[in-house]
Amino acid sequence: MFERLELVKISPQRLLDAGCGAGGDLALLHKQFAQAQILGVDASAAMLAEAGSRLSAALSSVSRLLAKYLPGKGASSTGLDASLLCADFAQLPLGPNAVDLVWSNLALHWHPQPDRVFREWRRVLRLDGLLMFSCFGPDTCIQLRSAFAAVDAVPHVLPFVDMHDLGDMLVDVGFSTPVMDMEKITVTYASVDKLMADVRALGGNPLSTRRRGLLGKGDWSRVVGNLEQLRQADGTIPLTFEIIYGHAFRPATTVTSSGEAIIRITPNPNRK
Repeated sequence: MFERLELVKISPQRLLDAGCGAGGDLALLHKQFAQAQILGVDASAAMLAEAGSRLSAALSSVSRLLAKYLPGKGASSTGLDASLLCADFAQLPLGPNAVDLVWSNLALHWHPQPDRVFREWRRVLRLDGLLMFSCFGPDTCIQLRSAFAAVDAVPHVLPFVDMHDLGDMLVDVGFSTPVMDMEKITVTYASVDKLMADVRALGGNPLSTRRRGLLGKGDWSRVVGNLEQLRQADGTIPLTFEIIYGHAFRPATTVTSSGEAIIRITPNPNRK
């Protein structure tokens, strides 16, 4: 995400980290855009509390450093502070044309209606504002999906949206010429327990159709057995992550809400 961001020449005055979680990207965004006002939004109050703690710790560290070498300087001069908001991606507490950059790193897949999210992100972006996001694609945890599918028909892994469908959604809600690409990363594990620990750390299963009870010992043994059969020549068990990347700009509106075309006429400065 940050490698791609470095290729885009923008100087946002205000940017939104949509799905900031525990605030892992906030410091990196500040480093990239030191003069920008940063807003962090997440639906989880607990994650935002962690982000707030990290920001406070960073401010305290910088304040101590400034107090030592630059007496009279304090946290207010560091520019590290960020505003944190608890909200749904698809219903942001921001007015139209509020930000120059919407940044969302591995968060979109948690929302059940990405088309609504894209529409909302377009609403809060200013004209020519940039959207950059990443999310998991359909082949994420495909080994785990297959292992559970042999036991029951209940979804144990999120049905991640295909890259091409996300691109179509961007166009449908009014973004211009979205650019989409993806990569697959394979992580290997020495044991099923370590693999499952990482999967649980990703955030669990938020699906309303998920299984409500625990698997029985017999079914769980079958799942473990299915994963054990995937061991490679080096003895490790693979787990695939498909990462989708997308970026798009918010163009000028070409039609009114009633469907009438908007024609912009630029005056000729040489005409008298």
